Amino acid sequence: MDISEILSTEFIEFDIGTPLSKVAGAFENQELDAVVVTDGDEYRGVVSRRQLASSSNQPSAKVGSQVQHVPTVDRTEDVRDVARLMIGSDAKTLPVLDADGRVVGVVTGDAILEAVRPFLAAVTVEDAYTAELISASPETTIGKALNMLRDAGIAHLPVVDRDDLVGMLSLYDVIKFTTRGGTKSQGGSSSGFGGRGGGGQNRGGFGAREGDADRMLDLPVRNLMSDAVATIERSAPLDEVVETMFEREISSLVVTADDTSEPIGIITKTDVIEALTWERNDRNAVQVFGLDLLEGMDYDDVSALIERMTSKYGEMSVIKASIELQEHKEQSRGVPLVLARIRLVTDRGYFTADGEGYGASHALRLAANAVERQLLKGKTYGQSKKRPDADEQAQLYGWWLGG
Repeated sequence: MDISEILSTEFIEFDIGTPLSKVAGAFENQELDAVVVTDGDEYRGVVSRRQLASSSNQPSAKVGSQVQHVPTVDRTEDVRDVARLMIGSDAKTLPVLDADGRVVGVVTGDAILEAVRPFLAAVTVEDAYTAELISASPETTIGKALNMLRDAGIAHLPVVDRDDLVGMLSLYDVIKFTTRGGTKSQGGSSSGFGGRGGGGQNRGGFGAREGDADRMLDLPVRNLMSDAVATIERSAPLDEVVETMFEREISSLVVTADDTSEPIGIITKTDVIEALTWERNDRNAVQVFGLDLLEGMDYDDVSALIERMTSKYGEMSVIKASIELQEHKEQSRGVPLVLARIRLVTDRGYFTADGEGYGASHALRLAANAVERQLLKGKTYGQSKKRPDADEQAQLYGWWLGG
């Protein structure tokens, strides 16, 4: 299946010299995920809603300063390959270019999920969800919650009171509140759970905070979180996940155990899209995002590192290893500071650790050392995921293997 039938020719385009304040206004359209940035007729990149919400640039800054370089595709690209590009680039909107390099449309993660939804019944939440649940308490300050959202690179933060899921805080709600909501005298954000501006009830009651950004950030998240929290049981099929997300206009669901309402993880649209990138017969179990940052190492070297790391601790089957490398602006003697994050899914559980160092190889080895310590101690962040059996894989992949 290629993307020719699901690409959209309706997209918003800005010149690189456009002020960010004008671009921000385009995102009042709650369905918009990203805008295309050009320099005359030349494509330059995209700017996403999350990227703009997480930036600290002045509104007078130009959109060219926020351009994100994401992969481009053509209209005959295979859906599965596009899904892989989205996961690798952490982008949910990819430009579609013609033979002359002009933007003729965009393909979105939502369009892909809509197209493949009927085929997702073969896989369950348990196979795809993230067992590392990053959450806040009702008393966590909005400022701390904002830092948690940005540091983890996520857009939604479940609010848990002891073992009870009591609310959801959205990055977009926090940004809207701190930049515009300070003029309100009561009530919470108008946005509901996980959405991009609709539905749900809020706790409210934060009182007048005209222009007092510091005091606003010191408020507890219970004053801003949405009460309307969507959950899904671990045994539910992924087509039900996508259906719920589309119906409620949200991008994440809190995962609960089948026999209790205890929150045990989260599943996002990104997790579902990533399921489309799984290889049959366990090929390519190691995924590396940011491989170009590694000096003196290639994909085979990274795979060997993972194999050496896990082989030291007896019988362990690696279902999937995900390595993410992110370069910071800080440098030492010309070498950039890099964050390496390893997520390891095994038959013994889920392990994750970060490493930060100057140079990607150094950062990766620090992260690997941290994972090794977890393995040695038997520390895991969640139960192991069940790899789909041969029949399930045949159902999931059958729709594209024929073509």
